[in-house]
Amino acid sequence: MAVNDEPLFPSSAVVPEMTFKAMVLAVILTIILAAANAFLALKVGLTIAASIPAAVISMGVLHLFKRSNALESNLVQTSASAGEAMASGLMYSLPALIIMHYWIGFHYWETMLIGLVGGILGVLFTVPLRKVLLTERSLRFPEGTAIGNILRVNAAKGVGLKELLAGGAWGGVIALCQTGFKVLGEALQFWTVRGKIAFGLGCGFSPALIGAGYIIGVNAAATILIGVVLAWVVGVPVLSLIYGLPAGITDPSQIAWALWKTQIRYIGVGTMMIGGIYAIIGLLKPIYIGIKASMVAASKLEAGSVIPRIERDMPLKTVLYLLIAISIPGYFLLAHFGVTDALPISLTSGRLMVFFCLIFIIIAGFFFSAVCAYFAGLIGSSSSPISSMSLMSLILSSLLIILWLGSSLDFDAKSVHTLAGAGLAIVITAVICSAAAISCDIMQDLKAGHMVGATPWKQQLMMMIGVVVASVTLPFVIDLLFNAYGIGGILPHPGMDPNQTLLAPQAGLMATVVEGLFTHEFNATMLAVGMVFGLIALLLNPFLRKKGFSIPILPLGIGIYLPISTTTPLIIGGFLSYYVKRAIDKRVKNDEPELRATKEYKASQVGMLISCGMVAGASVMAVALAIPFGIKGSADALRLIPDSYDTIAEWLSAAVTVILILWFRKRVLNSAR
Repeated sequence: MAVNDEPLFPSSAVVPEMTFKAMVLAVILTIILAAANAFLALKVGLTIAASIPAAVISMGVLHLFKRSNALESNLVQTSASAGEAMASGLMYSLPALIIMHYWIGFHYWETMLIGLVGGILGVLFTVPLRKVLLTERSLRFPEGTAIGNILRVNAAKGVGLKELLAGGAWGGVIALCQTGFKVLGEALQFWTVRGKIAFGLGCGFSPALIGAGYIIGVNAAATILIGVVLAWVVGVPVLSLIYGLPAGITDPSQIAWALWKTQIRYIGVGTMMIGGIYAIIGLLKPIYIGIKASMVAASKLEAGSVIPRIERDMPLKTVLYLLIAISIPGYFLLAHFGVTDALPISLTSGRLMVFFCLIFIIIAGFFFSAVCAYFAGLIGSSSSPISSMSLMSLILSSLLIILWLGSSLDFDAKSVHTLAGAGLAIVITAVICSAAAISCDIMQDLKAGHMVGATPWKQQLMMMIGVVVASVTLPFVIDLLFNAYGIGGILPHPGMDPNQTLLAPQAGLMATVVEGLFTHEFNATMLAVGMVFGLIALLLNPFLRKKGFSIPILPLGIGIYLPISTTTPLIIGGFLSYYVKRAIDKRVKNDEPELRATKEYKASQVGMLISCGMVAGASVMAVALAIPFGIKGSADALRLIPDSYDTIAEWLSAAVTVILILWFRKRVLNSAR
């Protein structure tokens, strides 16, 4: 669809935006999408863009009322997208406190304040960036443009709602049967031991991850497949031969799991570190452009001038007052972690260190938020460098704390002092990560709002409301998930199934890096192997791009880092997207160019909406199941069949997955008629 520069509602139009029904719907969708993305972020280390599903749902629901318009739907999706952004900001970093044993459970008020402070800062940081970035011709804002076009083409008819609901039904029912009733297995495992060598394969059937794989596409899926081969097809046999079979373990699948836990995942961490460092180096120029853009935008604001409605941002004075206001709880939050007997410094020195940490958050937060906002326009939110920005902020904040504490730190062991310093660095990173995630997301929403003629300050206010709702909700969700499944290999109750733990790969990387900085404890050999893999991919990419392919380093690291039961459904979904696209191309190849383009666009939207529905349905079901699991302290609380039938359940799940794939293909291809 072509982009029309003229807004749907001009500045002169008087159209209701922040209506009561829109506010209520926004709160409900924010909670649902925050919970769904929290599960997905902890499960596999990524989130799905919430704006398009939220826009489609809001249009379908608001269409039931006699009076509704695109501006209401735009504000609903603006708020709801904050749930997804806050989920990524918190889930990518905060579980590191559990993994490194700083916390033994999630603390509600601290978690809520971290999200609230970071999220509000993210909204404030983007106010001076909006005008200049939206008028920059080189920035296309892919997701925002897609949302704007959906809203503009008579979207109030609820186009796409059926696809979302259908995908959600499949995802929710399958997840209930897999995780709840246990009548379907979550994975098939084939492992054996011959002599001193363990080898085999496995395959997972999570509908949420199949949908997520469809969204990330075939290139990322193929790269994850390379990581899987390196880790499980090659890594497990080689490492079992080199290091021997783990003592006291006889089950072949448990042997493979033990090798992953002690060796393989550190290879993935090393690969992801190379990917993060390379991304940071590549961002130096965009960082400069983003900061320069914000300065230019601020200088162009003319005091006292009449500004059209569709250009009215939150006043800079209000931004400054809110920045000061949110800094106050921000200081006390940091003081809670930094002014403590666990750190070997005086009370005065601790308070001064916390003050400088707050200044660091404001400066680095704006810096990284500007970069993420710029990248949101350049390549889209799905490819934003939030992980790299988080890694950079973690390294910088750790160095700041280490330099401040000086020689009083015991670098040779995990002492109380070093653990407290590492915990403070994680908290600082979580605040900055939340700000960067929100800034990346809100720029897409502002682009969509610009296309339909929304009032910017109302969108900015709505995003703040979404931040508040998500910040209040997510601590309950993450604690619920932790008590039901465990996180990062940390199981809160005895007898829990380690295969169901949520691995939180991004937070696991954060924990590994910060522990290494503060204690000098690394699995150096495996980290070095992983870094070599990353460097090889880096060297190969210039040649591979000439053939239309590349090896993104972060997906490669994820393929190595995650268990095979988690990565294989991502691969299935990614190759499903390729398979469906080829089938669509074949079906419409003889049509006229304009008709062919229309059919291809519609089919791609249907596929994306179904996959988003699958992710949301399965993820929300997982969160809902966490309630009975948490109450009974067991993931078998709803089990309907005994353990002896698990093999049958696994094969039945494989059959259901095949049926799901065939249904998916038929549904998408029918939309291209």
